[in-house]
Amino acid sequence: MTQPITPILDRVTYPSDLRRLTDTELATCADELRAEVISAVSETGGHLGSSLGVVELSVAIHAVFNTPYDKLVWDVGHQCYPHKVLTGRRDRIRTLRQKGGLSGFTKRSESEYDPFGAAHSSTSISAALGFAMASELGEATGDAIAVIGDGSISAGMAYEALNNAGDIGKRLFVILNDNEMSIAPPVGAMSRYLTDIAQPFATLKDIADGVAAHLPEPLRQGAERARELVTGHQPSATLFEHLGFQYVGPVDGHNIPELLATLRAAKARAEGPILIHAITVKGKGYSPAELSDDCYHGVAKFDVATGQQKKSQPNAPSYTGVFGSTLTRMAETDHRIVGVTAAMPGGTGISTMQKVMPKRVFDVGIAEQHAVTFSAGMAAGGLKPFCAIYSSFLQRGYDQVVHDVALQNLPVRFMIDRAGLVGADGPTHAGAFDIGYLAALPNMTVMACADEAELVHMLATAAAHDDGPIALRYPRGEGTGAEMPETGDVLPIGKGRVIQTGSDVALLSFGAHLEEAKDAARALEARGLSVTIADARFAKPLDTDLVDQLVADHAALLTIEQGAMLGFGGIVLHHLAGTGQLDGRCAIRTLHLPDRFIDQASPGDMYADAGLTADDIAAQALDALGVAVAEFGGQARA
Repeated sequence: MTQPITPILDRVTYPSDLRRLTDTELATCADELRAEVISAVSETGGHLGSSLGVVELSVAIHAVFNTPYDKLVWDVGHQCYPHKVLTGRRDRIRTLRQKGGLSGFTKRSESEYDPFGAAHSSTSISAALGFAMASELGEATGDAIAVIGDGSISAGMAYEALNNAGDIGKRLFVILNDNEMSIAPPVGAMSRYLTDIAQPFATLKDIADGVAAHLPEPLRQGAERARELVTGHQPSATLFEHLGFQYVGPVDGHNIPELLATLRAAKARAEGPILIHAITVKGKGYSPAELSDDCYHGVAKFDVATGQQKKSQPNAPSYTGVFGSTLTRMAETDHRIVGVTAAMPGGTGISTMQKVMPKRVFDVGIAEQHAVTFSAGMAAGGLKPFCAIYSSFLQRGYDQVVHDVALQNLPVRFMIDRAGLVGADGPTHAGAFDIGYLAALPNMTVMACADEAELVHMLATAAAHDDGPIALRYPRGEGTGAEMPETGDVLPIGKGRVIQTGSDVALLSFGAHLEEAKDAARALEARGLSVTIADARFAKPLDTDLVDQLVADHAALLTIEQGAMLGFGGIVLHHLAGTGQLDGRCAIRTLHLPDRFIDQASPGDMYADAGLTADDIAAQALDALGVAVAEFGGQARA
């Protein structure tokens, strides 16, 4: 692939090099940086649209502020590719999201220019305020700058931080990157307010003097918006000013001279917290991204000339797709079914139902806590809410799951996508902990599907389950190619199934690692061993009859799961200890994710790193039986 020609960018290794360029050269550097990001992501895949939207902001911030002494905190961090190019990582930018390569997000261990790691939204203002207070209390840190999007700023944590920062009143810079698009189009009153608040003049007069007063005509036409927040608020005051911030904006986030003038003036004159409202375009400068519905938020490798993505053809439908289509079919015959998502209608697959029944699907924005309690209220009102949230995102609503759902025994159906390891997004998005954190709750039922057909059955089970909350976990990616049922069967709660019966070793799988268990069984059978394979289906309530039978009939029992320790295996051990069955007559092994975070790679490589391949399972079984396992990489039992 032909690399872009970048003579100005070639002179920039670190931000200090930007500060030697003229303003005209900085504008040219931004154009070259955009070309470099497009070229790199075409080879790696990743978050393209969000990164293209902040090219000029990245250049301007690093040119004006003294990073890394000044602390630049990116919200979410998926827009940080231009930042990485400018901060000594250009030579590795084509390793983005690859095994051993650069993270797709900001990461403290990767660079001193990443002072705070991210990947989940709405944390930047809180973290930047923490840096500001460290500086206030004498630590060797400079100004603190948070860059947060209009989607992220709708989340509650951002307002907690704004409220606290305005109350403290210390010097802090918050740059609102307003592109009217997060992953999906933004929703809610805050999005409408930001649309209304944008106007063609900076409101802080002393800073406006140093800023181009008018936006370009197309932007001005789209930014003729009222200033009044609600009746009774003074027309001259924004919400941010009511919270104690000086408000500047909007400014054109793609106009280097205007950005430089604004940031220089703000840096020179700001005494307390200040919010700079920058209007940007997600996917800016690359027409396939600008014209795409999601602005190329997340892309596979692609052809730069055409924008055509090089996606592999799936061999089976994705779990997410099966969830979306099945829920839609069930909702057509059950008017009580409603869907809830937190800014991820496409990512969770609930957009399928949304297109058919828009009034019964609720995208609440980046607000997982609200999504959970909102679902609880609907359940209390007699509806059947299916609350679809990624495993790692549901962690943000855990208090609400405990207090508002489980404690009140409300039948909220939690659809937990991205359970297990997820590949290029790495440890920040891994669904490692939900088995343990949900199964610990009274009244909670926890299921995991072994394949896409089981997903259909478990959705039917969830719809029929009115006796308290129920959770269903399933992985990212395509299914196994299982034969799909026309309709789902309602499964008996707390009962597993036996796939095949043997006499030496029992492999008890919970969730989508059943295929690896089957492969391990074949390897063991090749050594003359007789293997039972069972699918637990439920972590809670546990099928204790099945577990007891497996222990009684086999010399070794292995539990297998795509979750952290103290999850399904811990539940099994707790049962066996409580019933006096840990007496050594059956060797027990629990296979789970290790007690560490696993860096990004392909899912297969990540599970290999975790010790959860079919060979690992077979080796553990042989070790449990006291058989030499050199060819499997294990250790012989003494």
